Amino acid sequence: MATLLHIDSSVIPGEASSSRSVTAAFRRTWEEQHPEGTVIYRDLAAAPVPHITAEAWLAGYAAPAERTPEQSTAFAARVKLIEELEQADAVLIGAPMYNFSIPSTLKAWLDSVLLLGRTAGEAPSAQGTPVVVVASRGGSYAPGTPREGYEFVQNYLEAVLRGTLGLDLDFIVPELTMASRNPAMSDLIPLYEASRERAFEDAATKAKELAQRLTA
Repeated sequence: MATLLHIDSSVIPGEASSSRSVTAAFRRTWEEQHPEGTVIYRDLAAAPVPHITAEAWLAGYAAPAERTPEQSTAFAARVKLIEELEQADAVLIGAPMYNFSIPSTLKAWLDSVLLLGRTAGEAPSAQGTPVVVVASRGGSYAPGTPREGYEFVQNYLEAVLRGTLGLDLDFIVPELTMASRNPAMSDLIPLYEASRERAFEDAATKAKELAQRLTA
């Protein structure tokens, strides 16, 4: 049966988080369509992956027999994350925009799973795996908006997830999430509500289509 790797990275818990709310909706539909499937869940805010260290980094370029005990321990933690990615039939990532980029915890996970000669290179080991990223943001950074040039979430993840890891990437983008909290954005509330509704619809549709595709 198919396995879903579900990763959340928002520091805001529960339904107060836009990205978590949408990934939860995706997962609910996935599980409804695929009740006997497996879900591997990582909450990078509650249980952060350590930022890459010299030992973990250098171990990736050393033969197993040449690694120090510290390198072997650090590399084993990377391998666990890599194997979760390789075993997944689909990946779901919550990636809210913090200061124009992804949370540092998500970057730490990416630094661990990106290994040249295995997950990256000529034949990435997870190549072709579908990944849906919920890229929520407080404002709008869509083409044609004043802050288009500050969009470093989708651009970065496009380069890493599709360009380097070879994953089959799709985005869901709930935007203007600060409109209901920031009085200066109150006139944007209808646009925020429409974006939120569309994100939930996209999550349900994509989860259903993906679950059916993988179990066909």
